[in-house]
Amino acid sequence: MSENWERETLEKLAFSVLQEQRRARHWGIFFKLLAFIFLFALLYLAYRGNSEISPKFSGKHTALVELNGPIAANTPASAEEINDSLDDAFKDKDTKGVILQIDSPGGSPVQAGQINDEITRLRKRYPNIPIYAVVGDMCASGAYYIAVATDKIFVDKASVVGSIGVLMDGFGFTGTMQKLGVERRLLTAGANKGFLDPFSPMSDKQKAYALDMLEDIHKQFIHAVKAGRGSRLKETPDMYSGLVWTGEKSIAMGLADAYGTTDSVARQVIGAEQIVDYTPKENIALRFAKKFGVSMAGTLMQAMDLR
Repeated sequence: MSENWERETLEKLAFSVLQEQRRARHWGIFFKLLAFIFLFALLYLAYRGNSEISPKFSGKHTALVELNGPIAANTPASAEEINDSLDDAFKDKDTKGVILQIDSPGGSPVQAGQINDEITRLRKRYPNIPIYAVVGDMCASGAYYIAVATDKIFVDKASVVGSIGVLMDGFGFTGTMQKLGVERRLLTAGANKGFLDPFSPMSDKQKAYALDMLEDIHKQFIHAVKAGRGSRLKETPDMYSGLVWTGEKSIAMGLADAYGTTDSVARQVIGAEQIVDYTPKENIALRFAKKFGVSMAGTLMQAMDLR
């Protein structure tokens, strides 16, 4: 009796383990398939989102490229995105003129400089296609760096324009660390390797070096403004100080040319009322997928570890 009972118990236990393993395999296959479907959908949405622009218009038109928000790498206002859009706009044989619609506080001088260079190149390659900057609420710092490369700059009387300057910001926590009794242990190979470390003091020599570097970039900015605006500038002592001005004042100073909107410039200046948007548009589904994709993918990958 005892032997039969032990055998039956072991058989039930083994059978239970086998059933659990089967269920685990089934769930593993299910989650692997779900992960594949999810990743495929994400790639499809990415392709659709990156290629989605407004329908082309058959006939002469004004090409529009929007530059909105901070200018930085891996953003819609990056040099890669804006330059590709500008290139497509100029290449179209039906483009009569290009409008770069700007509403940005600025950003990376590297990205802004690359867009400025590309506009200059395209103007030389397509001399019969004008490009105009139309400012919304703001065209400051790096955004203005870009705008000066265009043929003309149109603003609203209340637009904010200028900020021809460069900054480097950060925090210093050395005093706080001393109060807390915390010792910073930073090891470097090179006397100045850690000169921007917020937990280490900055010497007068390092501060002077940083200011010299900013001054070099500032000179590049000023050179671009003078090259783009030329004799239209009515220079003042504070023009390159980093101040901003209203659109009305910017016209008086030669920083901008006239009042205008995207529609009015297309209609009255370019002479092609029909506007075709060449700015890549990210669809809602893609934004949703990007927002939740990482956490969802992580959950699915964990589930795929089931055996």
